[in-house]
Amino acid sequence: MVGAAALLSGCISTSADVAGGWGAPSLASLQEMCGAPSTDYGNDAQPVYSTLLDAYVASRHRRISKDEYCAFQTLIAQRYATLAASGDPKLRNQWVMFFNDQRANALSWRAAVDPTLRAG
Repeated sequence: MVGAAALLSGCISTSADVAGGWGAPSLASLQEMCGAPSTDYGNDAQPVYSTLLDAYVASRHRRISKDEYCAFQTLIAQRYATLAASGDPKLRNQWVMFFNDQRANALSWRAAVDPTLRAG
Protein backbone atom coordinates (compact mmCIF):
# COMPACT_ATOMS: atom_id res chain seq x y z
CA MET A 1 0.00 0.00 0.00
CA VAL A 2 2.97 2.31 0.43
CA GLY A 3 3.47 2.27 -3.32
CA ALA A 4 -0.12 3.29 -3.94
CA ALA A 5 0.30 6.20 -1.58
CA ALA A 6 3.42 7.35 -3.43
CA LEU A 7 1.62 7.11 -6.74
CA LEU A 8 -1.44 9.03 -5.69
CA SER A 9 -0.16 11.39 -3.02
CA GLY A 10 1.33 13.88 -5.40
CA CYS A 11 4.92 12.69 -5.25
CA ILE A 12 4.55 12.37 -8.98
CA SER A 13 4.07 15.70 -10.72
CA THR A 14 0.54 16.33 -11.91
CA SER A 15 0.87 19.60 -13.78
CA ALA A 16 -2.17 19.47 -16.03
CA ASP A 17 -5.78 18.42 -15.63
CA VAL A 18 -6.98 15.35 -17.57
CA ALA A 19 -9.23 17.68 -19.60
CA GLY A 20 -6.15 19.29 -21.11
CA GLY A 21 -5.80 23.02 -21.39
CA TRP A 22 -3.12 25.56 -22.16
CA GLY A 23 -2.66 23.84 -25.50
CA ALA A 24 -2.26 20.35 -24.04
CA PRO A 25 -4.51 17.59 -25.35
CA SER A 26 -6.93 15.88 -22.98
CA LEU A 27 -6.48 12.33 -21.75
CA ALA A 28 -9.23 11.24 -24.13
CA SER A 29 -7.45 12.93 -27.05
CA LEU A 30 -4.16 11.27 -26.17
CA GLN A 31 -5.88 7.89 -26.11
CA GLU A 32 -7.64 8.55 -29.43
CA MET A 33 -4.31 9.28 -31.16
CA CYS A 34 -3.42 5.61 -31.12
CA GLY A 35 -6.81 4.29 -32.15
CA ALA A 36 -7.20 2.06 -29.11
CA PRO A 37 -10.31 2.04 -26.96
CA SER A 38 -10.20 4.56 -24.11
CA THR A 39 -9.31 3.25 -20.70
CA ASP A 40 -11.00 4.55 -17.56
CA TYR A 41 -8.13 4.92 -15.11
CA GLY A 42 -10.38 5.92 -12.22
CA ASN A 43 -8.39 7.44 -9.36
CA ASP A 44 -5.19 6.94 -11.34
CA ALA A 45 -6.33 9.15 -14.22
CA GLN A 46 -4.28 12.21 -13.21
CA PRO A 47 -0.88 10.50 -12.87
CA VAL A 48 -1.52 8.40 -16.00
CA TYR A 49 -2.44 11.57 -17.89
CA SER A 50 0.75 13.31 -16.77
CA THR A 51 2.80 10.32 -17.86
CA LEU A 52 1.13 10.04 -21.25
CA LEU A 53 1.46 13.80 -21.74
CA ASP A 54 5.21 13.65 -21.03
CA ALA A 55 5.60 10.81 -23.53
CA TYR A 56 3.46 12.70 -26.04
CA VAL A 57 5.70 15.78 -25.77
CA ALA A 58 8.73 13.56 -26.35
CA SER A 59 7.00 12.04 -29.38
CA ARG A 60 6.15 15.45 -30.84
CA HIS A 61 9.81 16.38 -30.55
CA ARG A 62 10.85 13.07 -32.15
CA ARG A 63 12.54 11.68 -29.04
CA ILE A 64 10.30 8.61 -29.45
CA SER A 65 8.30 7.63 -32.53
CA LYS A 66 4.52 7.62 -32.68
CA ASP A 67 4.66 3.82 -32.78
CA GLU A 68 6.75 3.80 -29.61
CA TYR A 69 4.33 6.25 -27.99
CA CYS A 70 1.35 4.09 -28.90
CA ALA A 71 3.08 0.93 -27.65
CA PHE A 72 3.87 2.75 -24.39
CA GLN A 73 0.25 3.84 -24.03
CA THR A 74 -1.03 0.33 -24.81
CA LEU A 75 1.32 -1.27 -22.29
CA ILE A 76 0.13 1.07 -19.55
CA ALA A 77 -3.53 0.35 -20.37
CA GLN A 78 -2.95 -3.42 -20.41
CA ARG A 79 -1.08 -3.43 -17.11
CA TYR A 80 -3.69 -1.19 -15.53
CA ALA A 81 -6.42 -3.63 -16.58
CA THR A 82 -4.60 -6.68 -15.23
CA LEU A 83 -3.04 -5.21 -12.10
CA ALA A 84 -4.62 -2.02 -10.81
CA ALA A 85 -8.22 -2.69 -11.68
CA SER A 86 -8.24 -6.11 -9.97
CA GLY A 87 -8.71 -4.82 -6.44
CA ASP A 88 -6.06 -7.22 -5.10
CA PRO A 89 -3.59 -5.22 -2.94
CA LYS A 90 -0.60 -7.30 -4.11
CA LEU A 91 -1.49 -6.72 -7.75
CA ARG A 92 -2.11 -3.05 -7.01
CA ASN A 93 1.41 -2.74 -5.60
CA GLN A 94 2.77 -4.43 -8.74
CA TRP A 95 0.90 -1.83 -10.78
CA VAL A 96 2.40 0.99 -8.73
CA MET A 97 5.94 -0.32 -9.15
CA PHE A 98 5.40 -0.83 -12.88
CA PHE A 99 3.77 2.56 -13.31
CA ASN A 100 6.48 4.41 -11.40
CA ASP A 101 9.06 2.89 -13.77
CA GLN A 102 7.00 4.01 -16.76
CA ARG A 103 6.63 7.48 -15.26
CA ALA A 104 10.41 7.70 -14.95
CA ASN A 105 10.78 6.66 -18.61
CA ALA A 106 8.34 9.32 -19.77
CA LEU A 107 10.04 12.02 -17.70
CA SER A 108 13.41 11.01 -19.08
CA TRP A 109 12.14 11.17 -22.66
CA ARG A 110 10.57 14.57 -22.09
CA ALA A 111 13.60 15.94 -20.27
CA ALA A 112 15.70 15.08 -23.31
CA VAL A 113 13.63 17.52 -25.41
CA ASP A 114 12.30 20.01 -22.84
CA PRO A 115 14.98 22.21 -21.28
CA THR A 116 12.64 23.24 -18.43
CA LEU A 117 12.92 19.68 -17.04
CA ARG A 118 16.71 19.51 -17.08
CA ALA A 119 18.72 19.98 -13.92
CA GLY A 120 21.03 22.93 -13.73
